Amino acid sequence: MISVGLIGYGYWGPNMARNIQENNDMKLRIICDSNTYSLQRASQRYPHVRCTDNVKEILNDPKIDAVIIATPANTHFDLASQALNSGKHVLVEKPMTDSVQSALELLELSEKVNRVLMVDHTFIYTPAVNQLKKIVSSGELGSILYYDSIRINLGLFQHDINVIWDLAPHDISIMHYLIEKSPVSVSAHGAKFFDSEIESIAYVHLTFDDGLIAHFHVNWLAPVKIRRTVIGGSKKMTVYDDVEPTEKIKVYDKGIDVTSEEGILETLVQYRTGDIQIPHLENREALSVEIDHFKDCIINGKVPITDSHAGLEVVKVLEAAHQSIRKEGLPVFLD
Repeated sequence: MISVGLIGYGYWGPNMARNIQENNDMKLRIICDSNTYSLQRASQRYPHVRCTDNVKEILNDPKIDAVIIATPANTHFDLASQALNSGKHVLVEKPMTDSVQSALELLELSEKVNRVLMVDHTFIYTPAVNQLKKIVSSGELGSILYYDSIRINLGLFQHDINVIWDLAPHDISIMHYLIEKSPVSVSAHGAKFFDSEIESIAYVHLTFDDGLIAHFHVNWLAPVKIRRTVIGGSKKMTVYDDVEPTEKIKVYDKGIDVTSEEGILETLVQYRTGDIQIPHLENREALSVEIDHFKDCIINGKVPITDSHAGLEVVKVLEAAHQSIRKEGLPVFLD
């Protein structure tokens, strides 16, 4: 039985707590939050779990095996590093940290103390994204030509991070998981409204050394909720619509066939339209799968799918996009 301490019981913490409680191999031992109202909610929901506003009660408890961090991004490095130094395994909410330097330090620390450091890129554990992974890895789409993603909604406004740091980690982590490539440059544009000091709308563009391009649109000010990704391949194309209740993935046998025959001066372009495939997806909560995977990594010494290296890749893109906005959209090149 893995004893768990949860730090943060605000927006995402209750979901973490519920899934820990529902896991047969984990026990929620302590919940910590600095907000009195949040602690009251936690104690009412889990009367047999100790609730505290002092994080040291988790860090100094030798019975705690793992710490789950569901707090603002600017606290992740400090809390995760303290937990790792206390000998705890760590699952930290996305993004892993708020800078590349701190992400690197956290990665190195986890390897030094030999503890699991896993990042809460929840969408990686959804049945839809795992089905997409099978489709892309099989070569069914052919060479990936472009990756186009949109994630917009009305709210939830953040006060400490802009819309890129809030929403884009989801789609950047999905893209990295699917295509397993790192971009060479990032450029971004954003806009601030209502006298805010942070961007509520942004467009992020990535280029890769093989010609692949990726585009992300994130927005807190949209009248509708859209979570849609289009992946274009040389053979087939697919659309992933997370808002769709059942038919989340559609694979289109559509594309362009280009031929150039001897004696013909112009290249011949033919449009191909075939069948649409809609894969059947199992129905299981992604966070439940993720928590179970965290447990498995602790018990069996496995490397998490969303490990610290995956978390670092996402932070690199986020930081570069942030820098590009400050440079009015100029590309920022990655190492």
